[in-house]
This record gives sequence, structure tokens and C-alpha cells, in this order.
Amino acid sequence: MIRRVLENGRVASMQPGAEGYAPRPARLLIEGEVIADCLAPDEDLPDGFRDAPAEDLGGRLVTPALIDCHTHLVYGGSRAEEFEMRLNGASYEEVARAGGGIVSTVEATRAASEDVLLAGALRRADRLIAEGVTTIEIKSGYGLDRDTELRMLRVARRVARERAVDVVTSFLGAHAIPKGQDADRYIDEICIPALRDAAAEGLVDAVDGFCENIAFTPPQIARVFDAAAVLGLPVKLHAEQLSDLGGAVLVAERGGLSADHLEYLGAEGIAAMADAGTVAVMLPGAFYTLRETQLPPVEALRNAGVRMAVATDSNPGSAPMSSLLLAMNMSATLFRMTPEETLRGATANAAAALGLNDRGRIAKGLRADLAIWDAETPAELTYRIGDAPLYTRYYKGTPC
Repeated sequence: MIRRVLENGRVASMQPGAEGYAPRPARLLIEGEVIADCLAPDEDLPDGFRDAPAEDLGGRLVTPALIDCHTHLVYGGSRAEEFEMRLNGASYEEVARAGGGIVSTVEATRAASEDVLLAGALRRADRLIAEGVTTIEIKSGYGLDRDTELRMLRVARRVARERAVDVVTSFLGAHAIPKGQDADRYIDEICIPALRDAAAEGLVDAVDGFCENIAFTPPQIARVFDAAAVLGLPVKLHAEQLSDLGGAVLVAERGGLSADHLEYLGAEGIAAMADAGTVAVMLPGAFYTLRETQLPPVEALRNAGVRMAVATDSNPGSAPMSSLLLAMNMSATLFRMTPEETLRGATANAAAALGLNDRGRIAKGLRADLAIWDAETPAELTYRIGDAPLYTRYYKGTPC
């Protein structure tokens, strides 16, 4: 088993409490894929590490590697024309009801081969990797038929085989109502059977949905969640982005991993999420692109003790971005999250939003997924705009 010593680093472990955000001088010991220990600079190396290769980090900042816990990286086509429509005054709902929005991406995705979808997804994944990301969640949802939904999930699995990154997949068959179809019939005859087939093929890690006036109602989403429960799959939900339909309460009552967007989240949803431990995922890229004005209730979530994650929501329509650092900056400038909250949101809380307890923090026994930065303080990672000061990242204990 390969052992490594990382000397002369300043470690922000992102463990709970203010001390987890404050960098402290440390030497990190890596054994195989995990962190063997985090020692003070003057502590003696234990047996087995005295002759291990050592790297001098030159006083650089070390954090857990970043985690993008909400993306739609696999898709076909572009929606630049719709972006222009919105700039000329059309709302998100008006674009969707005119046959654009998600439906236009569905057509392009259905027409794309697996190799074409993979090439696009890898380009976007590479941008995230260059910012210190080692875990990416990728959703389906642009197929809305069995074959395309499964093809998207197969592509997501291939991303993990092609790159030094973990991919967590979410089945998002309940993303939009296909043109000309009845919503209930689609859920029962296409979405849920496709979910079962995807699970049988080992393509699904979690189940997602879009609970909104232009998508699916809580009772319809509940049927999808019932199917997920039978399959033993955790759930999450796009909730309260455009209105408050009670999606956050629904997903929290099911013990869901996360509720995402949440601009219109009310007190009942906040209380339910706090009770269930459901993570609130902030997606400022969509807020920015759609020129929204209704802010998610960050202060109320903070006061209720709800953990907040930050993600790109990388997608062709409402968040055509592939920068998690930019999402962190937007969460601070637009949503008034603190730099500590944004970094926790892209590390420890992002891991929680994916149900992963082996990463997102620097501690003995956890995965040695690390980001090493040319930065003086952790706040710089949120402060900079369009600048990724990554020196190197470690993925499963290996620099890459």
C-alpha cells in the first residue's frame, strides 16, 4: 500500500466548528486511498511513514476536495437562443410553455449518440476537475423516455471511468412532462418503469424530481418516491424554485437527502427539513441566469440549523456554468452566505447532500480527496471571480 507524507501545509479541515475553517500548520499522512493522520508539524512520524515519499507543500492551503452535488452535465444541444429570449423579456415559464425550456433539450438529447453525450459531459467535467472537484453528482432527466434516460445514466457512469473523479447518479425522470402527454400517465407508464429498469442495471444512486407548477405535483412526485423506496434508493427534490407547493415538506417527510433551489421555501418546509436533517442546496447560477428576485431564506435556514450546500446546477438552460468556485462566489454575493458557509457548502455539506460520509472533511480514516491551493486564506476561494487558484488535487490519495 502506497504511503505519502504531505509536509508544510496549512489545513482547513472543514470539521464542525470554527476551528475547522481556520487553517493550521499540519503534515498529512496518506495511506492508500485514505487519510492516515493529520499531525502537528513537530510531531514524529509513526512507523511506516518515516521512509515514505514526502512532498513539501510550501505553506499552501489544503482543504477537502470540492464536491458538486447538483449537476445536469449530460445533455445534447444548446439553449443560447432561449437565453436571448429571456434577456428580451420572456419568463422561464413563458419559455417552457412555448415549447422551449427542458423540452428543447429533450429533443436534442434524444437525437444524440452516447459518444456525443459523453464528449460534452467530459468537457464540462474537466472544468470542474480543474477547480479541485473530485465528486460530481449527475442527473438524467433530458430523455423523458426509457431508452434516453438510461443512455444518460450510462454516460454518467462512463464519465467516472474516463476521469479521476467519482460520479453519483440521480434518476430525474420526473423532470418535465413530455410534449403531448398526460402527467399522471407519464409518471405511471414511463417514468416509474424506466426507474426500475435503470436500478436493475445498476445505474441509479438516488432519485430526484421537479415539483413545480410547470412540472409535477406533490402527489405525482410521491408516487415516484414510493417506487424509489421499494428499490431502496434515497430521494432528493427540486423544490420551491418558482412557487411553494410543499415539495420540501414532502422530501423531508421521506427522509430525503436534499431539497434544492428553495427560493420560495416557507417556514413549514424549513421546520420539516431541520427535523429530518435534509440538506438545503443553494443554486445561485439558476437564480442569476433567470434574473430572479426572490431570494432563498438563507437566514431562516441558518437559524433553524439546516445545513446548506452549494452547487453549480450545471445545465443548458437555467445554469450554463461549470464553475463551482463561481457558484460559491454567487452564493456569497447574491444570497449573503459567508465564505465559511460557501466552502462548507462545497465540501462537508455537499457530501451530506449526496449521503456520503467518507469525504468532504479532512480527518483520520476519511478519503484522501484533497485540494491544495495557491491561496492565503479559505475566504479567497469564495472571493475570487473567474480564478481557480488550484495547485493540485489528490483523488483517492493520488495527486492528479
